[in-house]
Amino acid sequence: MSTVDPEVTRPVAELDRRFYAFAIDRAIAWSLIGAAAYASYVLFLEPGQVPGGIALIVGAVLVVGAAFAVPIGLRGTTPGNAAVGIRVVDDETGSVIGIGPALLRQLILGVAGLPTFGLGVATLAWTAVMDPTGRRRGWHDHVAGSAVVDIRPVPVEEPETDHGPRHVVNLTALRLVPAPRRAPVPAPTRSPRPPVGPPPSSPPPPPPVLTPAAAPAPEPAPEPGLEPAPAPERPPATPPRQQLGYPLVPEPVVDRWRIRFDTGESFVVEGLALVGRRPEARPGEEVRHLVPLRSEDMSLSKTHAQVGVSAQGVLEVVDRGSTNGSILVRHGVPRGLEAGQPATLVDGDLVRFGDREMTVARDQ
Repeated sequence: MSTVDPEVTRPVAELDRRFYAFAIDRAIAWSLIGAAAYASYVLFLEPGQVPGGIALIVGAVLVVGAAFAVPIGLRGTTPGNAAVGIRVVDDETGSVIGIGPALLRQLILGVAGLPTFGLGVATLAWTAVMDPTGRRRGWHDHVAGSAVVDIRPVPVEEPETDHGPRHVVNLTALRLVPAPRRAPVPAPTRSPRPPVGPPPSSPPPPPPVLTPAAAPAPEPAPEPGLEPAPAPERPPATPPRQQLGYPLVPEPVVDRWRIRFDTGESFVVEGLALVGRRPEARPGEEVRHLVPLRSEDMSLSKTHAQVGVSAQGVLEVVDRGSTNGSILVRHGVPRGLEAGQPATLVDGDLVRFGDREMTVARDQ
């Protein structure tokens, strides 16, 4: 017996898609049986050969039922199953169930599909909904030891683009920074005055000639008896802001935020939180909360988004390049989030990550 799918952990097929596959198979089967019944009426019943007509109809029913059972036993599929992407496998091994169990399963489905105002099919569907194992196996699946699984390909996650931290400019801090001090302007060099009294025996040295140069020339040493030029006065230091009469800016009040998911998880945000099917932090990234969530239709990426509180106490959400994106719903109006761009959250916001939802509230 060949193995169709060795992975027993494939997701269970949804009931609506199983119903679509059943409807396609029944439409094909009833069309073939209807054609056989018409041929039976023309060839046997109308000429009066009733036994031959009944035999042709019964034979057509058996042949059509076997034609659907054999592909299920050997490959786990039918035209309807192939159309919607589901397959019948063994519930324990994940392989095909074989022709014998497939014939028994098809017989139960055929009896349930007789014209009984849908009561037979509805009963099988009810047994699948009430399956205590949670794998949506109807009575016909329990008898045949089968299960119906989803074989659609898992969407490939796009590589996440690393968006660096956003640079925030604090305008309040800029206003409090004092203006830079300017370098003191050197005073022009004054020529020394000749001393009062009789002229000296030797003539005084000529005054220095100022020539443009890349660096200022050193000042000449004063002659004995001359007073040095006074040093330039430095501008007074800028007084503190409170001495000028300006009010002090109070420290911002940081709010506490609580987020809740539709799966039951709830916590107060105390750092960076990563949301996804199996969220993982990047190298060197400090993460306070890892929130793994279930995704029935695999629409949630491995690391779908991040949630955190900024330095100003604002709660922000960032989509980390997920496959299906994130949607912010505020006052009933949805808005898609751009990957890598933070979006501010307020009290009462709802964010959708694939098939999961997160609500935002201030923590009192």
